[in-house]
This record gives sequence, structure tokens and C-alpha cells, in this order.
Amino acid sequence: MASLLCVVAHPDDETMLCGGTLARLAAAGVEVSVLSLTRGEGGETGEPPLCDRAELGRVREHEMRCAVQKLGVSHLDFLDYVDPDVGPDDTLFAPEADFDVLVGQIAEVVRRQKPDVVLTHGSNGEYGHPAHKLAHTATRQAAGTGSAPVLYSFQASYAAHPYTRLANPDDPADIVVDVSVYLDQKEAAALCHATQNALFVRRRSKQAGRKITVREALMTEEAFHRHWPPEPTEDDKFLEWLT
Repeated sequence: MASLLCVVAHPDDETMLCGGTLARLAAAGVEVSVLSLTRGEGGETGEPPLCDRAELGRVREHEMRCAVQKLGVSHLDFLDYVDPDVGPDDTLFAPEADFDVLVGQIAEVVRRQKPDVVLTHGSNGEYGHPAHKLAHTATRQAAGTGSAPVLYSFQASYAAHPYTRLANPDDPADIVVDVSVYLDQKEAAALCHATQNALFVRRRSKQAGRKITVREALMTEEAFHRHWPPEPTEDDKFLEWLT
């Protein structure tokens, strides 16, 4: 069976950054797996709070399991790194990790699952999130170690990107996917991440001058950059699936 492994830093990255494409591929019969470095312990607890901070990792794991089920994902695993709390002035951090150990852990998943495609965060960490950058660099190295035939990153940049804050400027788009048909699934998955729903709409609401809905915050196009191989080949299943 055709298969894809998506490596993310936190719960909700799988939905907000590439959820429509994951849903499309799952609906087409691709076995989609998601691997998260953390359980999002440093994120928000909701407005009003839906749990105590000490419970947040457990709650967000449950939210992510709900979300991936809505997207049709077959497997979800966690690497048990702890997501640091947000610092002063909204400073973001990567989890504490021995880089070589992290690479080995991701490579082991790649070797075990033997996916046709590995997908992860972009080179710039989308909006520069250090945890996203860590996931990107570790996954790039691990995919080579694990002999994954194709490696792509999400939120690639292109002229008509619907929300440029999330675009990775160093990753020009090789594929742009219209996921509007899967917006209902993407919305259902996003709503599973209830502790983060206020975060999803806060910045966009401020820009719009009104309170927007979670559905309005979702992108209906998702773009991807190919990191390996450097040129399209017959083994590029991701290109085959989406074009």
C-alpha cells in the first residue's frame, strides 16, 4: 500500500499546515501516518481555559487523536519530547533534545514504516518557530539515513499564498493543492484542537477587524516544496498522487 509519514513538532500542525492534503491522500487510499515530537505541553489552555496547564499535554494528545481520525490518518505516534512554555514577549522555543538522538528516532520510524513519502515542516519553520525548524532539520537528516525515496515540506511559498505569515520563503512551491473539497474534514479536525481554537483565529481576527471563525482561518490551498530528490523522478509518489 502507498504510504506517507508526516513529521510535526506539535499537535495541530498536522491540521493547520497540511490537513487538507492529508485528508485527500487518505481518501485516495494512501496510508497516512503522523509522528509528533511533542504533545504541545507549552501551548494555550483555551479561552476560557479547558484544563490546568499540568493536564495540557494529555488533553492535547487526546485532541490530536481526534483530529487525525477526522482526517483519515491511519497511525499517530509521539516521541515524548516536552514542548517548552512560551516565554516573555511570546518567545517560542524548541524542545530540549540531543539532535543525533532525535535524528535516530525519526530514522527508525522511517526504516520501520518504509513510507513512499516523508513530509515535514519547512526550512524557515513557517513563522520561524524553533521547534518547527528542529523538526525540519532532523527529519531531513533522518529521511536520508532511513532511505526515504521522497522528502517534501509543507507551507511552501508562492505568489498567491493565502496567508504569507506561514509561508517558508526559502522553499518555493513545487506543488500547490486545492483542498477546498476537504474543508469540512479540515474544519472538523481543527475543532478537535479545542484548546487552540482561540489561537487559530486571534491574529486573523485582528487583521480582519472582526471575530472570524475557525473555518474562515483555514487555508483552502496547501503548497509543498520538494527537498529530495532535487528533480522529479518516476519514484516521486507525492507528485503522482497530487497532480
